[in-house]
Amino acid sequence: MWLWILSNIAGSLLGAATTSWISNTRAGKWMHEKCLDLCWEVNEKYGIDLLDKEEISWKTKYPTAASQLFDLEQRVSKLENKK
Repeated sequence: MWLWILSNIAGSLLGAATTSWISNTRAGKWMHEKCLDLCWEVNEKYGIDLLDKEEISWKTKYPTAASQLFDLEQRVSKLENKK
């Protein structure tokens, strides 16, 4: 059991170190850009938002405030269009 726990800890540390090292390389930056492009395409094509978990969580936690904010944004956009 101890071997399993220690191997999991070592694996997570090695994974974190590898991730931080790869993110600073050209290949890591390219892959990050491609993943972001994929997320944006999925969002535009299917309406699934993979990157904006915070906005979804606060809207479900505070539905009244979210609806009021949405109404205010619509009113502001109508007023901007009148000018």
